[in-house]
Amino acid sequence: MKPLSLLSTVLVGALLASCAPEQKAPDSSQPAETTPPTSSHGRLVVYVANYPLAYFAERIGGPEVEVKFPAPADVDPAFWEPTEAEVEAYQSADIILLNGASYSHWLDTVTLPDSKTVNTSASFSDKFIVVKDAITHSHSGEGEHSHSGTVFTTWIDFDQAIQQADAVREALQAARTSQVELFALNFDQLKTDLLALDADMKSEGTRLAKQPLVVSHPIYQYWARRYGLNVQSVLWEPDTVPDEAQIEALKKILATHPAKWMVWEGVPAPESVEKLKALGVNSVVFDPSANVPEKGTWLDVMKSNIQEIKKIIP
Repeated sequence: MKPLSLLSTVLVGALLASCAPEQKAPDSSQPAETTPPTSSHGRLVVYVANYPLAYFAERIGGPEVEVKFPAPADVDPAFWEPTEAEVEAYQSADIILLNGASYSHWLDTVTLPDSKTVNTSASFSDKFIVVKDAITHSHSGEGEHSHSGTVFTTWIDFDQAIQQADAVREALQAARTSQVELFALNFDQLKTDLLALDADMKSEGTRLAKQPLVVSHPIYQYWARRYGLNVQSVLWEPDTVPDEAQIEALKKILATHPAKWMVWEGVPAPESVEKLKALGVNSVVFDPSANVPEKGTWLDVMKSNIQEIKKIIP
């Protein structure tokens, strides 16, 4: 076969060029792409303020979401301070789920994009509980703070938890309209679980019938209100044995509020349990599970909490 002449080569190249699809320049008159960025797997990237919201987002979003909760496991997310890089990660997410009710104190110093941010407790903001003149204290490894202002442990009122989960559903459906039915189905299944928790806890509230209780931290107000519980708060940490001043302060509470049970937010130190027993006070745990538990899920922790409350003898 003879090689192509130079003229033939030029003619062939021209023919091929004339058959190639036309390459159009970008049209600046067209609107910019409005679809939010997604993860490398095509999932919606959802950053959350605490573990309950992470659990709700995972249950409702399923394989369509990639949930990010960067707070370390050993801190209270409400008082955690993210790094600059972590703040930037929140800002670049597809959806940002906030607890509301003055949670996430770091939000006072940063700006998040309104278009991506969802306040999951907005629907019941008119029912927030406000505490004044709370004592300043510190948790292990955390700076000093007080629980003055809006009470933020909203989700241990399981009716409020349902409303927060519903806000998550709405946000996911708005961001990915092709999966509206999936998100609705998953929400309904989660709601069934939350309604069961609510019914069980209501039953316990009725059984206890205003039985005086002491709670180890001032974070149980919504829980007490929803389920008709009669509680007084102290400021005791599960991993810290109370000193004599704390014991004396508790005695003063017991003089007018004769509780036989203390509800702890975490498993208390054995010495603390013994000190309470000496005062005729027993211990149970109701863990709000604001952070990821060592085992199980948020729902598992809530079921365990209710089993603990069932130990209380009126």
